[in-house]
Amino acid sequence: MQNEIEPERVEVVVVGAGISGLQAARLLRGKYSVKVLEARERVGGRLQNHFFANGDSVDVGGQWVGPGQDRMYRLIGELGAAIWPLYDRGDNLLYLAGKSRRYRGTIPKINPIALADLGLAMARFESMARSLDPAAPWLHKKALHWDSMTLDSWLQKNCRTKLARQLFAVGIGAVFAAEPAELSLLHALFYARSGNSLETLLAVTGGAQQDRVHGGTAGLCEAMARDLGERVRCNAPVESVTELPGGSLQVRYRQGVIICNRVIVAVPPNQALRIRFEPELPAWRDKLLQRMPAGSCIKCVARYEKPFWRDSNLSGQVASPQGPVRVTFDNSEQGKASGLLMGFLEGDVARYYSNVSPSERREAVLDCFARYFGETARNPLEYVDKDWSSEGWTRGCYAALFAPGTWTGGGARLREANGRIHWAGTEFAVEWFGYMEGALEAAERVAAEVDAVLNGTTGHHDFNKPEAHHV
Repeated sequence: MQNEIEPERVEVVVVGAGISGLQAARLLRGKYSVKVLEARERVGGRLQNHFFANGDSVDVGGQWVGPGQDRMYRLIGELGAAIWPLYDRGDNLLYLAGKSRRYRGTIPKINPIALADLGLAMARFESMARSLDPAAPWLHKKALHWDSMTLDSWLQKNCRTKLARQLFAVGIGAVFAAEPAELSLLHALFYARSGNSLETLLAVTGGAQQDRVHGGTAGLCEAMARDLGERVRCNAPVESVTELPGGSLQVRYRQGVIICNRVIVAVPPNQALRIRFEPELPAWRDKLLQRMPAGSCIKCVARYEKPFWRDSNLSGQVASPQGPVRVTFDNSEQGKASGLLMGFLEGDVARYYSNVSPSERREAVLDCFARYFGETARNPLEYVDKDWSSEGWTRGCYAALFAPGTWTGGGARLREANGRIHWAGTEFAVEWFGYMEGALEAAERVAAEVDAVLNGTTGHHDFNKPEAHHV
């Protein structure tokens, strides 16, 4: 029998080197010894770069930042990165019944009856969302009612025309990577309120898709990891967290063991279920994690010699209730000659195309691009897609979905620590849930929690202040 490996000892172990876990470690490392354990061979989590043969890179994970995401802009500045706006000039396209229609703005031009129907439904939804407190959506006087129905059932009652329902569903797919029937109405309202409004989440200029980061958002995580140095360990999946006599925690991972005072779990909720906790997590926490499955998304990018659609005064943005690609963007990087078209496969479509051959999926995506932008789009120089549901340590994107009953059944305790175990990640945010901004907000909250208990105080340390960032 081999001797047990001598355990390391630190004060805080962070499980997961996504942007939330890395930021939590950066905020704490000036006062406490910290170790970050990452299962993958890379940092970044749901943020990842792909490099084309010509050296250009593209985000195949989360990529956008926009107004109101102050933590993200501050982090980008801190790390010396630069941003540029997503291309948003020219006409957008609505592809409907085999024909393309040009339009400007967020809502496409359709027949007046369906347009009025869609506008009224959007206005009702936004009004309901504004009435929520994103810090406690379960306290709303209609929370039980809204959490008892799906977003789809609400749409059936509030969109009288089929076209309005279809277009609303396209927007929902773009925001949640899910079908309306998968979502609690209360969760959809909370999510919109968390990011200001549904219109904000759908918009480019002035909205959540406004800006990109040179070098990719994964590059931010790589810079954060370099800053943390040997505190970050990759290829280190955590197997168990065990409470020892006296209260300290033993974290066992593939290469060894660490004894610590506090553990921050900063992985997607479905991945937290892979970790064995001893004693077991409270039943309510386990049930809550089980009820937080990830959305389904495949992100697809084709590289062309140039962004040829701009020659026709097109923005590269398409909305279509047909598929499989229902939303596209011009993802070309500023200062680079190549044209990049990006599209999403989401919800049911993503689940279907996750189970076909890569060549069949590529053909289906390029068929859509050619339908929208002409035959030139069928023959890119290079093509890449990323099926996040098949990513071993993620199993879905963009974020966790809350089905009916989840918020009112357990949401009040979502962000609560379980003894010495704390929870970070975008799914534990109040503001910008599902976005990188939310991941940073959760990192600040959990860092303050851990600092308060380790420092022997219950006071709030404002990790949002610039001087609190230990760079």
